[in-house]
Amino acid sequence: MKLKSIALIAALACGTLYAQTIEVKDAWVRTSVPGQKATGAFMKITAKDGAKLIGVSSPAGGVAEVHEMKMEGNVMKMQAVPGGLDIPAGKTVELKPGGYHVMLMDLKAALVKDSTVLLTLVFKDAKGAESKVELKVPVAANAPGAPASNAGDMPGMDHSKHKP
Repeated sequence: MKLKSIALIAALACGTLYAQTIEVKDAWVRTSVPGQKATGAFMKITAKDGAKLIGVSSPAGGVAEVHEMKMEGNVMKMQAVPGGLDIPAGKTVELKPGGYHVMLMDLKAALVKDSTVLLTLVFKDAKGAESKVELKVPVAANAPGAPASNAGDMPGMDHSKHKP
């Protein structure tokens, strides 16, 4: 019985250690207005041993997905990242306006400045083991430390009509 308890503690410790190999910094969620159905969440993610961001959830919205926005000629395209977003070992991947980001869709209420949003990020390592990182993320009109203008906004960007 004692041996089983030690094995269980060791297994739980491994999960905790893995979760500690992922660092999330400078996370924030863009404010929204009443009736707006979608917004973005942004952050910097570093995985010591490499990982893949395979899922996101939040009680703030009915759907949360990792998306990529890119220009193809003169057309801005945005789509979910199939299979997840690679986080190479020791490298920081920035989720930012105009690039990779988390889309929160089917918002349940407006997200107001200086409130917080709960986000759960799901990662998978090279061996297929999953871990979760739970965050309490501040809501802001702009990235922390950015000028007060909407410098992070891209012209013509309207996620309110985006459907999953």
